[in-house]
Amino acid sequence: MKKRSQYDFSGPVGEDPTGPSMRQRRVNEEVRRVLAGVFTRTEFRDPELHDAQVTVTEVRTSPDFRHATVFVSRLGRSDIEAILPALKRVAPFLRTALSRALRLRIVPELHFQPDTSLDHAMEIETLIRSPAVQRDLKGEPLEQED
Repeated sequence: MKKRSQYDFSGPVGEDPTGPSMRQRRVNEEVRRVLAGVFTRTEFRDPELHDAQVTVTEVRTSPDFRHATVFVSRLGRSDIEAILPALKRVAPFLRTALSRALRLRIVPELHFQPDTSLDHAMEIETLIRSPAVQRDLKGEPLEQED
């Protein structure tokens, strides 16, 4: 195991502080593309996923390509948490679809997470549009309280 200095704050051992490699980025995008295609073309036998329109927003694979975290959302709905167990149940089917579509030595095990980036962006948008922030952006002087 690699010995680290007590002042090394670069992250977990084995994780590159500069981010994913170019190969990792290409694999992430290909896995995202294939999964998005499977979700649009396939009708799942699981009743929870029968009418669910799932969007794959991002995929992050581990450096050894054995695990992939798939960030998913639903168009126009915020109840993605309800279908995460169903996605976990169909993960072996999706992994098989990945193995048929991609030429990878190791097909990653899929782990699903809700994508909250859109919710976070909406919160920031609401804050930016608030009257107090708009006043500060326009440069109006603050009112003095006596």
